[in-house]
Amino acid sequence: MMHPKTEARYVNPAMGYGAFATADIPRGTVVYVRDALDLAFAGRAANRIVPSNAWGKPMAADENGVRFLGRDNARYVNHRCDCNTMATAYGFAVAVRDIWKGQEISEEYGLYDLGREIPLACGCTRCRGRLRPDDLDRYGDLWDEAIREALSKGADVPQPLLPHMDPVTRQRLRAFLSGTQPYVSVRSLRRDRPMDASSVLPGNPKPVAGLHG
Repeated sequence: MMHPKTEARYVNPAMGYGAFATADIPRGTVVYVRDALDLAFAGRAANRIVPSNAWGKPMAADENGVRFLGRDNARYVNHRCDCNTMATAYGFAVAVRDIWKGQEISEEYGLYDLGREIPLACGCTRCRGRLRPDDLDRYGDLWDEAIREALSKGADVPQPLLPHMDPVTRQRLRAFLSGTQPYVSVRSLRRDRPMDASSVLPGNPKPVAGLHG
């Protein structure tokens, strides 16, 4: 589920549609949480998730190697190397910079460890030119720092999606913020971590059972 203060707008023929803020969204705001309409992919099926995928664009991942694709405005969020939101290892995305009304919402596709090089055309001054399989290794520390700083602001900003966050994720987030559990690094999103890939048949991009309720 995408933040309610968003809308889809046509950007250009190369980018297609994008997600734009219809109100100011401050840093630390949760901008996406999983819901029952999202699709979940694991194992080899996760290889089918690419920025131009017809189902939508990735908006979250977890440390078990599962990728989630939103079916609302989340499907229109484009990549920028100077992104204003990032997926976390907790399965939700957070604003890592203030997002102003009318600004396009963007994310870092390198967090999804797509396993191959993919050309980029975001046009920002920090553009890396292409996604690479080792992006999590190269930039993981910087991304973790941005996410931790954003999460520390979360208690001071409106959180319209918090009631829709599943109880387990909400508990894990509170445990980190209270200092009772350590922060979970985005490096845990690497797809080469041991995982049970049997929940999705090879080459068959169907939702993973048990992850939608």
